[in-house]
Amino acid sequence: MSKRYAAILIALAVAVVMMFVARERKRFFTNTGVVWTTEYHITYEAARDLGDSIQQIFNQIDLSVSPYNKVSLVTSLNGNATDQVDAYVKRLLEASREVNRASGGAFDPTVMPLVNAWGFGYKNGMMPTQVQIDSILRFVGLDKVRLEGNTLVKADPRVMLDFSSIAKGMACDEIGRMLVRNGVTNWLVEIGGEVVASGLNKRGSSWTVAVDMPNEEGNDDETTHESALTLALDNEAVATSGNYRKWREEGGDKISHIIDPRTGESRVGTLLSVTVVAHDCMTADAWATACMVMGENEVKRMMQPRDDLGVMTISADTVTGNFIVWSNKAFAERVQTTTTE
Repeated sequence: MSKRYAAILIALAVAVVMMFVARERKRFFTNTGVVWTTEYHITYEAARDLGDSIQQIFNQIDLSVSPYNKVSLVTSLNGNATDQVDAYVKRLLEASREVNRASGGAFDPTVMPLVNAWGFGYKNGMMPTQVQIDSILRFVGLDKVRLEGNTLVKADPRVMLDFSSIAKGMACDEIGRMLVRNGVTNWLVEIGGEVVASGLNKRGSSWTVAVDMPNEEGNDDETTHESALTLALDNEAVATSGNYRKWREEGGDKISHIIDPRTGESRVGTLLSVTVVAHDCMTADAWATACMVMGENEVKRMMQPRDDLGVMTISADTVTGNFIVWSNKAFAERVQTTTTE
């Protein structure tokens, strides 16, 4: 072999190696936008932009479980046009049943008719009478629906499903799984305040996220944010539920979008927001809503001893007008003083 030929082979080999190195070089990408009337921010370290795969997951979940999409599967299930479920509906029902049992019925995706009646759904309800609430409660409750394989069986055809309080969390988890399948180890997914994170941020430290103060000024078109504290997430998820943004006033009374599926009433009290840290975002999302329904006393009693869920509540002091903050030990251990990512 001539020296010239050998030199050419070496040069080609180096070029091939450099090509693969360049192809596999990773950097941080950020995808942002609006989905389900809320903003999302997704940051991840990868060799290429995965925005198309993210949009595909959003589209799949919307076509499956959005009650506001007229051609979604859940719309067909609610209208009794079909009784066949897909993997998303199945997963959400199973997760919902687990939280429903543990919370004493405070979390229940069959609350949709009540949400509509109170005017926070896809129908124009206003303020239902007690007679109307009692009538609707006859077909609200997870005990009135079950799965037989992939078939949804209703005890009453008027039973309707609303996964709005858990679906965003599932979407965060699904996008995280997609990122992992694509070899991503460092990522954070945030959809409307529901967050799940894995690995490290671009500075090589743990991901941190802000928890908002309950600011009622956010009840208009421009949501304002004021950070109460920051949390460090170590392959965990966080979700916040509150009644300080989505509400309206009727006859001088505050009407919240938090509906108690056990009583049918709009849940208005001194509890303003609940933040939950869990191993996955679907669980955190569901429990944040369940805790808002339960109220502060029941939350403290149930969540104080738990180490699998970190919980913080922010309540209003009706005497001083100040905020009252409570958390269990599992939540307090995650509070940081660093800036957010």
